[in-house]
Amino acid sequence: MKTDNEIRRDGWQALADRLGDVEAERFMTLIQREPFDYTAWQRTLWPERTVADLSAAAMKLRHTTA
Repeated sequence: MKTDNEIRRDGWQALADRLGDVEAERFMTLIQREPFDYTAWQRTLWPERTVADLSAAAMKLRHTTA
């Protein structure tokens, strides 16, 4: 299991790789200043998919990247 610092580092790297440093920083600023309910967001993220479907997709991804 990764430490909190490792997750922060890897998360920032993923954002920077995808968005670039400036846009990643803008994204973090947006997230920090807006009220955000992670639980409510998760409920609406994939309304057409079941928990079993998401779990199977995650397991498949894990096995292809391991």
